[in-house]
Amino acid sequence: MRCNARQETQFMLDIADIRSAYDAIRSATIRTPLVPATRLSHHLGIDLHLKLENLQHTNAFKARGALAKLLTLSDQARQNGVIACSAGNHAQGVAFHATRLGIPSVIVMPEGTPFNKVQRTADLGAEVVIHGRGFDDSVQFTLDLAAERGMTFIHPFDDPVVVAGQGTVALEMLEQDPDLDSIVVPIGGGGLIAGMAVAAKSVKPDIQVIGAQAHLFDAAKADFDGAPAHFAGATLAEGIAVRKPAPANLEIIRKYVARVDSATEAQIEDAVFDLLSYEKLVAEGAAGAGLAVIKNNLDLFAGKKVGLVVCGGNIDSRLLSTLIVRGLMRDGRITRLVFEIDDTPGQLATISRIIGDAGANVIEVIHQRMMQSVSLKQAELEIVIEARDQRHVDDILALLRDNGLNVRVPQDL
Repeated sequence: MRCNARQETQFMLDIADIRSAYDAIRSATIRTPLVPATRLSHHLGIDLHLKLENLQHTNAFKARGALAKLLTLSDQARQNGVIACSAGNHAQGVAFHATRLGIPSVIVMPEGTPFNKVQRTADLGAEVVIHGRGFDDSVQFTLDLAAERGMTFIHPFDDPVVVAGQGTVALEMLEQDPDLDSIVVPIGGGGLIAGMAVAAKSVKPDIQVIGAQAHLFDAAKADFDGAPAHFAGATLAEGIAVRKPAPANLEIIRKYVARVDSATEAQIEDAVFDLLSYEKLVAEGAAGAGLAVIKNNLDLFAGKKVGLVVCGGNIDSRLLSTLIVRGLMRDGRITRLVFEIDDTPGQLATISRIIGDAGANVIEVIHQRMMQSVSLKQAELEIVIEARDQRHVDDILALLRDNGLNVRVPQDL
């Protein structure tokens, strides 16, 4: 039997469904903190509070909806097992709670899924099957495999029970701080914002719910604005890189959400770095999209108490390390200086002394004599320094030039 992957699910969702899901899952989920982002608030000039779903089981909110769905299964369905299609947070949420409840699980992950995500999902007790080039390519295969094995398919965002489970985030936030004026929520398939919008507007009708997307995958924004969508390239916010949000979720967004904004890749990268450097929080790109939208609209949030859902913290460690270095470079805290010097003794010592006396630290030196861009009796010296900020770098450059040194900062940074 072949299931139709393109069948559009329509469902009704109300506050009673979300409260019921909350009662069902609260004993087995973490009531994650809602904390004031003190340093970021000071930096941005707004009153920002962070809902730390990166501290949830499997480090993402997806564990809520997965558990809510699993708890509705009959004994026979539990025995037959469940199947899901995901490359990340939904996969791990389903695998974690299914294993905990003694339910067999299969997770279909697209080709190219990072090995650490595959291994982490398998470690949580799921059978991992690799198929397809992305969610859209993999979902039909998943539905067919579900029918073949008699397993229950758990959709990551197009299921009313899953959406109700995600909506419990808003219930917690308004219990923790009833004075929130706005909540900013990342949007991929729309399950999180749909559930949260219904919950938040039911509890506090005057609250603003604002959606955040990556510009490269802005299907929900396009639907909301009645404009063409962008689908191009890879995004740091891979958890919300969805081409086709659930129609039912889009309907809820149009009804309850005040606006949907998007952020560029550079803005998302900056925001993830800000969460790490200002608040010491590891957040994935989807959460960065939320903060980037806030940073792009500071006038909108002035004088308001703003809640941001840090929806997950599952960012690849190698990617994070590169992001940190790039962020430090943008801030001027790590800078590469290139000198053209006479190839004579003492030059490096002089440069190092000037940099050290200025309060910076030399962390890497490359001395090139073979570069044809300089004359035969000269050399190119590349020095990477650690400084306080860009103003400190500018002061050091001035000192070096005042001492007769030919130095430049490459523009490729």
